[in-house]
This record gives sequence, structure tokens and C-alpha cells, in this order.
Amino acid sequence: MTLIFGGNSFKYEAEAVAKLFFPGESFDFLYEQYFADGDVCIIRRRKCKNYSFCFVTASLGRKRERRCGRVKNDAQNYEKLCEQTLCRLLFLCLKELTGISPPWGMLTGIRPVAFINKLIDSGIARDEIKKNLSEDFFVSEEKLDFAFEISDMQRPFLNPAKNSFSLYISVPFCPSRCSYCSFVSHSIESAGKLVPDYVEKLCEEIAITAEIADKLGLVPDTVYIGGGTPTSLEAEQLFKIMETAAKNFNLSGVREYTVEAGRADTITEEKLLAIKSAGATRISINPQTMNDEVLKAIGRRHTFKQFIDSYALARNLGFSNINMDLIAGLPTDTLESFRTSVDKAIELNPESITVHTLTLKRSSNLFGDFEKVKDNPVGKMVSYSQKALKSAGYRPYYLYRQKNTLDNLENAGYAKKGYESLYNIFIMEEIQTILAVGAGASTKLVDLSK
Repeated sequence: MTLIFGGNSFKYEAEAVAKLFFPGESFDFLYEQYFADGDVCIIRRRKCKNYSFCFVTASLGRKRERRCGRVKNDAQNYEKLCEQTLCRLLFLCLKELTGISPPWGMLTGIRPVAFINKLIDSGIARDEIKKNLSEDFFVSEEKLDFAFEISDMQRPFLNPAKNSFSLYISVPFCPSRCSYCSFVSHSIESAGKLVPDYVEKLCEEIAITAEIADKLGLVPDTVYIGGGTPTSLEAEQLFKIMETAAKNFNLSGVREYTVEAGRADTITEEKLLAIKSAGATRISINPQTMNDEVLKAIGRRHTFKQFIDSYALARNLGFSNINMDLIAGLPTDTLESFRTSVDKAIELNPESITVHTLTLKRSSNLFGDFEKVKDNPVGKMVSYSQKALKSAGYRPYYLYRQKNTLDNLENAGYAKKGYESLYNIFIMEEIQTILAVGAGASTKLVDLSK
């Protein structure tokens, strides 16, 4: 498809709207030229005396749709209003032509709950927020209710101490690379020789970061060791990293300490004991699916039985706060198979379950193979997980979205009462500084003066 712009250059947002209807597709862009072969969207602004007139004409096959609107030239935030108007017109044209109604409407931001929280904090009434998001952004009633439910759940957690921070430690190694993964990670097979030096340098960075935090008067609140798969390391290497953190930071007041044990083929009793003795209070053991054939299709080398054995081992060793991740829409998965994965996860009774929707990320091996997953009934999968988990006593507590996610859906975390992950809430709502160390780790600084 070609997007043609006249009198404006709102490429970024217009492309994001078009991708809601054509995920996985590449677009051509033209400016001040109004003819092109094939499927075309013309996005045009014409400025007149008092108003700027906005026009969108979309052609798909033999079908054509046209919408128009206007913006006052002296309007506050004139450029933003023009951009929003043109994107709204484009959305309506493509919705009519394709018959697709994205459940999150034309919202392209990754943190809709954070957006709602800010509006609530500014004093805007809930009904007014819902009306605005429904009428101006076309968000479905189902997703609005879901977002407000999570917003209400988060309220008790949204005021961390101003001098507090979360520490993120990155271990960018995995047994193998999953087809959907875009993280900065390397397989142990190809990069194993780098691990000893990486651990040494990571420990040095932890110590330096601790000095900076101490000078700034910052106090650690949560710790999260992720990756990659941290349990790809040997037990003594993992323990060394955690011991270094404990020696350099005062962790006595830490409310939550998570280690991603991730993949069952990396989990041993020795590693779990090292994690537990070093102070972790929460771990993730992530099946992604309970179907062995789907595991093979995405490049995971463990089996459902290995996952069950690893989970049982963690329970026997005394871990009382375990998260599981599932992914809706994986290649070769079916609605029945996904339902079975959800049901088995609930039966195992972990403290929290996170349901991701497959995203075709640019740096993943799966990117470009949209044909493999475009017909997945991912909407029904996500809907089933939401109903089943809530019926089983799991409450949704955080949510985020990503570009190129199938059916414009979301990733959502569910937890039993009292087991909501503080780190997940803080990083998604951007209400606490995250100091991050290691390859691929991103520090987020929150202005403490506000």
C-alpha cells in the first residue's frame, strides 16, 4: 500500500494507523503527488483563510472511501489537532474498506492504562474519559472496561517513595533463540565463551551503579533479573551476580526480588537453591505454551514434561511466588490448544500468569513471516484467557501494548490478590526510576521533583 501526503508530513502516526489494518505490511510513502498504482491512501491538508480542511481518500482494490474534516487555524495545538483529525479520517476509511474494527481503536500508545491514570489524576471524570476514548479514538467498550479495571487495581501501588528505585539486571543469554524474540540475547552455544567475562564486567557495573545511587540518595525498592534467560548461567555465576548486588546495595528494604528462571531446560536444583539463598522472593517459569509441537515450532528445546518437573522442583524448594508466561497466537497453535495451555496453567495454581499476544518484531526471526500467523484466532484466545483467569481468582493488574501485535491486542498480567508484581506496574506506568545494568538494559529516570 502507498500512503500519499499533501500539505502535511504526519507519516509516523498515519503509518501506525494503517498498520492496525495491515499488520506485517510494508508501505511506500509519497509527498505532494496524488497518483499511484494499486492500493492507495491520500492524506491531505489544505489551509484556507479560517480553517484547514482535512481530506482522506482510501482505495482498496475496486473499493474507495472518502472522509473530510476541518480544524480552526487559530486552534490551540493546531498541528496536533490536524494530525489527530487526519488519522481519525484514515481510521474510518480503512475500517469501512476492510471491515476490521480494532478493539483498541486508533490508540497506538503502548500504555493505555498509564494514559487513563493521568487523566483521572488530572480530575477528569471517568465517564468523560470513557466517552472521549470511545467517540474520538474508537476504543471498544470491552477494552475500556478492562483498562479501567486494571487502573482501579493499580491505585494502591501508584505512590512509591520518591527516593526509591527499581534495579534491573540484564543477563542476555539463552539456550536458543525463539522465533518471536527481539531481545538483545545470544544463545549459550554461540556465545558461551563470553559469559565469564560478561559476569565480571556486569559485577563491576553493579558496583559503579550502586555508588551513583548512593550519592543521589536513592534506595532500592525492587530488583528484577531478566534477559535473555538468567538461568542460562551456571549456578555459581548467577549467585555471584546476586551476591554482588547484595554487597553493594542495601537490599534490606526491598519489597520484591524477581529472577526470571524462564525456560525449563535451564532450571536445576542447584540454580534454584542459589537464587533462593541469594534473596529472590519471586521467580518466573515460562512455558509459553503447554503444547510440545508448538514449542518445537518456535525454537524452544524443552518439553511440557520438563516444564512440569521444573515447576514442581521450585515448589518443593519453597518458592511461594511463581509467575508463568503464555503467548496467544504462536505459529501452529490452535484455539483448542491455547485453551488447554490456559487451563493447565490455572490447574498448576501459580501466583501470577501473564498472557502475551504474539508480536511480529522487526529483529525477530518470525518478522516477515506474517503468513504463518495471520489467520490465528488470537482474539478468541485472549478473550478466553481473560474470562478463565478472572473466574479462577486471578485479577488483571498491568497491561501494555506493542506495535505489530496480532489483532491490535495487548499483553496483560494477572495475579492473585497480594501477588501483583510491583516492578511490572512501576515500569509500565513510569512512576519510579529504573536503574538498569548489563547489555540491552534501559535505564528510566523519573523526575523526583514532581
